Amino acid sequence: MVNTIELTLEIDGTAPMSASVVETVTAFCDRVHDHGGPGVARFALSGTPGEGWSREVSVGLVTKWERTVRRLEQLPVTTVALVSGDCGGTALDVLLTADVRVAAPGTRLILPMAGGATWPGMTLYRLVQQAGAGAIRRAVLLGAPIDADRAVAARLLDEVTDDPAPVVAGDRELAVRRLLLSEAATTSFEEALGAHLAACDRALRKAAVS
Repeated sequence: MVNTIELTLEIDGTAPMSASVVETVTAFCDRVHDHGGPGVARFALSGTPGEGWSREVSVGLVTKWERTVRRLEQLPVTTVALVSGDCGGTALDVLLTADVRVAAPGTRLILPMAGGATWPGMTLYRLVQQAGAGAIRRAVLLGAPIDADRAVAARLLDEVTDDPAPVVAGDRELAVRRLLLSEAATTSFEEALGAHLAACDRALRKAAVS
């Protein structure tokens, strides 16, 4: 029987980006990769940074953080985000990497402010890629919060519930679907064919024994 891993990463978005949070997320990714098997990585997310959060942040730190978030986005396990309250900063960054996103009622997604305007990090890039520029224009240009219902309509959240604790099976194939989805817009048919055929082969073999 395959040993399935279940890990939880808690991110407090009220805390500014820091070397400590980079180390925490890096260690979490290392644990997932060291396990090497199927499983579920849960992200418990809440909070958005207050005024002045960026004063001690350097471009070097931002670079390290963005690379770390990219590792989360590519984890070979199912990733589930459970979010409540206002969600911004590092918490929002992590939310946008998750496969499944469940929010408590009253949740709002907020781009934090820095230098008199919204933070222009890769959060902005993911918001546009996932929801489209029109759906998040006011959030990016004016800093308007995205409430939970609008976030569901924009496909940034999957569900709003009073009990945000879904049980999701740890299936490596869900992570494969995530990769196929992300590459479909930028990969040619010929380049994509091999990966899709390999996924089809695994699905057929799995169906044959189920």
